[in-house]
Amino acid sequence: MRIVASLLLAASLSACSTMDAGRSDGDNLAYDKPESVGMSSERLARINPVMQSYVDQGELAGIVTMVARNGKVVHFEKFGDLNMETGEDIQKDSIFRIYSMSKPITTVAAMMLYEDGKFQLTDPVEKYLPEFNNVMVLTEDGKLEKQARPFTIQMLMSHTAGLTYGVFGNTPVDQQYRKAGILRDKDLAEMVSDLGNIPLQYQPGTRWHYSVSVDVLGRLIEVVSGQPLDQFLEERIFAPLRMDDTFFEVPADKLARFGTNHQYNPETRKLEVMDQPTTSQFANDVTFFSGGGGLLSTAEDYMRFSQMLLNGGELDGVRILGKKTVDYMTRNHLNGIFALRSGENAQNRPGSGFGLGFGVVVDPAASGVISSQGEYYWGGAAGTIFWIDPVEDLIAIVMVQHMNVQVPLRNTMKALTYGAIVE
Repeated sequence: MRIVASLLLAASLSACSTMDAGRSDGDNLAYDKPESVGMSSERLARINPVMQSYVDQGELAGIVTMVARNGKVVHFEKFGDLNMETGEDIQKDSIFRIYSMSKPITTVAAMMLYEDGKFQLTDPVEKYLPEFNNVMVLTEDGKLEKQARPFTIQMLMSHTAGLTYGVFGNTPVDQQYRKAGILRDKDLAEMVSDLGNIPLQYQPGTRWHYSVSVDVLGRLIEVVSGQPLDQFLEERIFAPLRMDDTFFEVPADKLARFGTNHQYNPETRKLEVMDQPTTSQFANDVTFFSGGGGLLSTAEDYMRFSQMLLNGGELDGVRILGKKTVDYMTRNHLNGIFALRSGENAQNRPGSGFGLGFGVVVDPAASGVISSQGEYYWGGAAGTIFWIDPVEDLIAIVMVQHMNVQVPLRNTMKALTYGAIVE
């Protein structure tokens, strides 16, 4: 199953050279040779031995990689195991926990309602979710103070609302999140009700801080649309884009394609299974539709979503958003929100700002990794990554299932991908 790197490289070169020009699979993604879009087959194939080495060295259990340029998929490969305990091979249509790669999808859903005239981005969230009326701010010296300005829908989308996550820090507010079981609530309504009893961690619009804000946005979608979030996403995004393998709960007939999730044990220095398909929370009566981290998907489904964005909101004749809306979402919103001070960098991400649902590259040189100004991206807790580069008309997706990936997966994939652009 695990092929020697040199043989794998030879095989991948052959695969690239024999890829049918203009081939289109049942999902209508177009496939072509790398040379048709100004990329080198030989150089693009260098992705394969690097990814295989991560598998062979025990850094990652299984990987699916996908690259598209000019609307055509020119690289689609798989490496390693879907189920580490059984040794079952990963497949190109394997289903992954995409965690925070759910956020762009949920934000797109909210922007569809914005385009419908249902709200303004500058509306206070409490207008639609009264649970946040009179929520106080806990200052660094432990005092409660009123919000200087109420947090808005735009602030939810850009992680500047004053909320936190409760799992990445240990501030007094984080501790209250954990005590209340914010991420263990039965549904989004209960989560928002609990959040209404907990102070904000900082004044809205004064800093970027990763948070449950997109889960709150999911609840806002439910209230404004009158539909549960899973139903809204299915009807307005997944069905129209034919994203048939994207959902909050894995259907029983697709469970065989859903793999194990892993974590690194520093004592044994080995990967260990931490979540089995049959017992996973993602496969058993999901009621908490986490717009911030609850979706599952495949590489091809997420490519369809990404291609829709790169096309300016449309794919295969189906329009999800207007072109200007996508342009607006993928601008850096931090400077405008912060107003009185520079907000280009989004918390320990040099060269990056944040738009509505995405990280946005504002200075490629400062980012320290090859990229383009205006590129937008994000990733998930289990190691999944994607980026969309409008300058190069390029999309790349990597799907893995490993919490706290130790290898520089995103930066390495970027170097390998951009190194294959020759025109």
